[in-house]
Amino acid sequence: MSKVPYEPPKQSVAGQIFDGLLMLVLVGITLYLPLLFKLAGAGTTTREFQSPTWESLGQNATMAAQWEKLGIAPEKAATIIGTRFDYSFNWVALAFTAIIIVGYFIFMFRYSEKEYREVIAERFGDETGPRRS
Repeated sequence: MSKVPYEPPKQSVAGQIFDGLLMLVLVGITLYLPLLFKLAGAGTTTREFQSPTWESLGQNATMAAQWEKLGIAPEKAATIIGTRFDYSFNWVALAFTAIIIVGYFIFMFRYSEKEYREVIAERFGDETGPRRS
């Protein structure tokens, strides 16, 4: 008894274009939401400099020359140099994110187990088929 080879469903060109555009929109929304809710780039600290000079800003002669090539004076460079991002993070949020990612992969592997077993059975001639339904 020969088994009929698996034939994946065909998708039209319009369906593929729709899927591609949908993914593009979803990625755009995902990248824009943190900006919309002001969750990105908000963590900065600013250090004030009284009468800034290149030395007080921690810049050597080579660095100062590069700043000057860009047309930036020590007063303007002080705001750029003095603004630092806050790279602290929340351990609970990190753990929550890790749980979501691991949970997603477990869900995908369990959900796809039947399809994986069917492909293996077809490819390697296992007549028993999938163990679970």
